Amino acid sequence: MSDHQLYNEKIMDRFINPQNVGDIENPDAIAEVGAAACGDVLRITLKIDPDTHKVLDAKAKIFGCGTAISAADMAMSLIKGRTVEELENFSNDEVLDALGGAENWKANMPHKIHCSVLAESAIEEALKDYKLRKRKGIN
Repeated sequence: MSDHQLYNEKIMDRFINPQNVGDIENPDAIAEVGAAACGDVLRITLKIDPDTHKVLDAKAKIFGCGTAISAADMAMSLIKGRTVEELENFSNDEVLDALGGAENWKANMPHKIHCSVLAESAIEEALKDYKLRKRKGIN
């Protein structure tokens, strides 16, 4: 069975109609993870409310397969409205669950789980960038 036969409707919808593509102007956090040599590179930008520390907006630009695009787009939707503190506990399993369930991924597409891990890694790096910017008084 090929990968495209395993992609459920949620994965396909996020691939064909991503909701969070692009860059945020004057972001409060930026992260870039992955390596072009292996095929997936993800850049995310976040806008964070300075008073509530909630993510107001999250955008992604990705060079990768359809699953990577879907996972990055879903991750950006999932983190909107969460506080920086809440993002400390963000897991790639949330992305897998939102895109058809972690068990489905583990059973049918274990070789694609790294796409959700890439999104988790980008969020972790963006949090580091946000905290560094706050310490340095940037933004």
